[in-house]
Parts: sequence; structure tokens; C-alpha cells
Amino acid sequence: MFWQTTRFSIDLERPKVMGIVNVTPDSFSDGGCHDSTAAALRHCEQLLRDGADILDIGGESTRPGSPAVPVDQELARVIPLVREAVALGVPVSVDTYKPEVMQAALDLGADIVNDIWALRQPGASAVVVAHPRCGVCLMHMHRDPQTMQAVPMEGDVVPSVLSFLELSAHNLRALGVEKNRILLDPGIGFGKTVAQNFALLARQDVLLSAGYPLLAGWSRKSSLGAVTHLDVGQRMVPSVTAAVLAVERGASVVRVHDVRETVAALAVWSAMQRAL
Repeated sequence: MFWQTTRFSIDLERPKVMGIVNVTPDSFSDGGCHDSTAAALRHCEQLLRDGADILDIGGESTRPGSPAVPVDQELARVIPLVREAVALGVPVSVDTYKPEVMQAALDLGADIVNDIWALRQPGASAVVVAHPRCGVCLMHMHRDPQTMQAVPMEGDVVPSVLSFLELSAHNLRALGVEKNRILLDPGIGFGKTVAQNFALLARQDVLLSAGYPLLAGWSRKSSLGAVTHLDVGQRMVPSVTAAVLAVERGASVVRVHDVRETVAALAVWSAMQRAL
């Protein structure tokens, strides 16, 4: 199975590690750590040395309760880094829901649009549809970042998440986007309770029935803190564990902060798979 992106056809036979690059002052885990282009570029280079397959650049925090960032501010944070990152020789993803940021990044050669709103913002789907090859990741989110955890979903979320993702992919394909450009993300932590997040992991095979590869984003999430009682900066081991469990249950891409440790853990998992 291959994921078609702007410059790369990504072979998903081996699970891929997407390294998180937050160019923000307020992200829940690493806000302010890489909030200049130079610092963020150094971080990109380090993630590649650690074994990242894909870089995911974001300029707006989407932690629960976070305020929206004006488009000009997000462009100023993201675009200078994208301009540098596309020269690093790996797929570059842009974590944004704003069509202006999508377009500017794709114009510079970015490979993937990673959208927490699943292209529901006005004009977003048109940007992806107009591009001949870019990859896209459609994520499930309940409500919005400002209110999603104040009023989370109720009951068994797995069927609802599956239905939303299937419909989002169907609508995009109806506009002419090829199936091999699309990845789906259940949106761990985006409007779900701790139990619901773990239900999505335990029953991830249900989501695979949609027929698309899955991205899993468990890294340092509050649900891991809830079951381990560890602060966000101490959640490397739970994050790596969740990534391996997601891959074992069929995820094709894991989006992580701790790239080196995740790559090492997946190497062990892959060796076991080969032995089978």
C-alpha cells in the first residue's frame, strides 16, 4: 500500500514515523521550544537523525481550550520553515485547517495536508482538490478545540468516528481526489473521554474497515497521563507503548514527539513480525 503525496509515494508496508514540529509558543507538550525558524529547522534535522520518515509542521496549538491563531500569524510561523524543510529530502506535512496556509505550503512543495477539521473549513477541500498529487490526512474531531473536552462525546464512539471518517473520505473522493492520497485519523483526545480513546485503540480494526490507512496520534496525550499519573514531560514510555500498540493493530503512520525511542521500539516489533 502506498500513500501518494506531492513528491513522494510513501510505502506503508513498513509503518512510518511522523515527527512533530510545533512552531508555537503554547503547544501542550513542547510549546516555545522551537518557536523560531532556525530552532525549528534544527529540530527537524534532529528528528531526521533520530529516524523520522515524515515531518509534520504546525503553527497553531490545538490543545483543549486553545485559542485560534490569525491566518497571517500562522503563515509567519509556518511558511519560512516549510521553505527550508522541503529541501531536507523527506515528506513534509503541514498541520493546518486554514486553506490559505495549505495553499502557501503546497506552493512551496509541501507533500501533505494534515487537517484536524477534515477539510470542513470553507475553501479547504478546494485547495486539496485543485492539487494534482498532495496527500491528505482527515481527522475526526468532536466540536472544536475550544469546547471539545468541556463537552466530550457520549457512549460508544467507535461507530460514530468510523461513520464520520468514511463520509469525509467519500466526499473528498467524489470531488475527484484519488483514494491513494487519503489517510484517516480517529483524533485521539479530540473530544473523547479517556475510556473512549482507549476503545478506539482496542477496536482500531473497526476503523480499518473503511479501507484507508490510519494515522495514530497518541504522543504525550492526556489519556496517557490519566492512566499512568505522569506529567506531560514524563510520558515518553507510555507514548511509545501506545504507538507500538497502534501499529500492532494496523496503524500505518504514528505521529510522535519521541522519534528516536519510537523508531527503536518499532524495530523490535518489526523483528518479531519477521520471525513470525
